[in-house]
Amino acid sequence: MNAQKCHDHVIARAALLIGCTALVLSLSGTGAQAQPRDIARQTLGAGDGWGSHGTGTTGGASADAQHVYTVTTWEQFRSALKDGGTAPRIIKVKGVIDAVSQGCDAFAAEGYDFRKYLAAYDPAVWGHDKPVSGEQEDLRAASAAAQDKTIKASVPANTTIVGVGKGSGIRGGSLQIKGVDNVIVRNLAFEAPIDCFPQWDPIDDNKTGAWNSEYDGIVVYGSTHVWVDHNTLTDGRYLDSALPSYFGKTYQQHDGLLDVVRGSDHVTVSWNSFKDHDKTMLIGNSDSATADDTGKLKVTLHHNRFEGIVERAPRVRFGQVDSYNNHFVVPKGQKWGYVYGIGKESRLVAEHNAFTLAQGISPAKILKKWNEAPVTAASNIVNGKAVDLIAVHNAEIPGETLQSGAGWTPTLRADVDPAKAVPGIVDARAGAGRLC
Repeated sequence: MNAQKCHDHVIARAALLIGCTALVLSLSGTGAQAQPRDIARQTLGAGDGWGSHGTGTTGGASADAQHVYTVTTWEQFRSALKDGGTAPRIIKVKGVIDAVSQGCDAFAAEGYDFRKYLAAYDPAVWGHDKPVSGEQEDLRAASAAAQDKTIKASVPANTTIVGVGKGSGIRGGSLQIKGVDNVIVRNLAFEAPIDCFPQWDPIDDNKTGAWNSEYDGIVVYGSTHVWVDHNTLTDGRYLDSALPSYFGKTYQQHDGLLDVVRGSDHVTVSWNSFKDHDKTMLIGNSDSATADDTGKLKVTLHHNRFEGIVERAPRVRFGQVDSYNNHFVVPKGQKWGYVYGIGKESRLVAEHNAFTLAQGISPAKILKKWNEAPVTAASNIVNGKAVDLIAVHNAEIPGETLQSGAGWTPTLRADVDPAKAVPGIVDARAGAGRLC
C-alpha cells in the first residue's frame, strides 16, 4: 500500500468511527475518491469488486429532481419504480414499508381452506407417487398467484433504492432486479418475505415429501452491475424455528435472502448483515443453466456478517466468486450445515475471512462439496487462529475431497483487512443504519 493510499485509508476509517462527519471516501486500488454526502448519490468506487468492472455501478446517481422519490408505503414504492420510464431514478424509503400489511388472508382465494388442503393431501390418503392436484391445490395456486402479484417489485435499470436514516426497511416484499443493468440497493432492513401458501410436494426429498416455498428478499436475475451494500437481511419476526410441521415436515415459508442467478454478472455485495436464515444465498440456481451462466455470475462478497445462517453463504455454481473479509458466526445450539457450497463449474476464492464457531463445531464443515470444482481458500482464521480450510475438510471428510486452486486471482478489491481484524471491523459497521 503506497503512502497516499495508507493515509486515505486511515482518514476514511477515522471518519466512520466518529460518525462520518467528513466526506465519505470510496477506497479503490488507485486511492480514495470523494463521494457526495447524500448517500443516495453515491456510487460504487472504482476497483470495488466485480460490480465496478467495465462501466461500473452508478445506479440512479444522475437522476434529476423529478425522478427522486421519497416513499412511505409499499404502494408508493412500486409506483415510483414504474414512473418515469427509463430515466435514472432515486427512491428513498422512509420508515418501514410492508408488502403484506393486510396479512395472508387478504390473498386467499374464495373456498381455499388449509384444513381441507391437509386432509386432501395427507400422505395416508394421497401417497407419495404423484404431484398434488384437485380443487384445494387449484385454490392454493390461485391464492399464491395473488400474493405473487402483490409482493414482487420490479426494479428498472439505472436505479438507486436507499433507506433514509437508521430505521427504514421493507417487510415481506421481494425486489426483482431482472434483466436490467446498473442498480444500487443500500441501507435497508429487509424482513424476508414469507410464502403464505407453500405447496406440498409428496415426491420431494426421496418420496418422503416436503413443503416448498417461493420468494427471495432480493433476486438478481439476468442483470449486470448491481451493488447491494449496508443492508440487513433476516427472517425477522418469522423464524424457521417457530414454524409448525405437517406430515412430519417443517412447513417451510422462506426461500433465499439474496440470490444471483440466470446469467447475472458483475455484482458487488458489501457490508451487509445476513442473520437468522436457512438457505441464504445462491449464486447460480441450477446445474442445468449452463447456457445462461457459463462465463458469468462474477460476484464479489466483502465485509459482510453472517450469523445464525444454516447454509448457502453462498452456494456457488459456474461463477468466479471472490469472498473476502467476511465474518461468519455460528452460535451454540444453532442448526448448521455449511458456509460455502462448491457447485458445478464454480471457481470460488475465499480469502482473509473470519469464522467464529461455537465449541465443538468443526471447521471441516465450512466447505461443502456438491460437484467437482477447484477452490482457493487461503489466509482464513477460525476462532482467531489460522486454518487451512481445504486441508481440514479433506482430512475429516475424505469422501468429498476438494481440489485446491480456483485458477484465477481477484484484482478488483477495494481494501483488504487482515483476517484477525475482520470481526471487529465488520461487526461494528455491517448492516443497515451504519452508513453515512
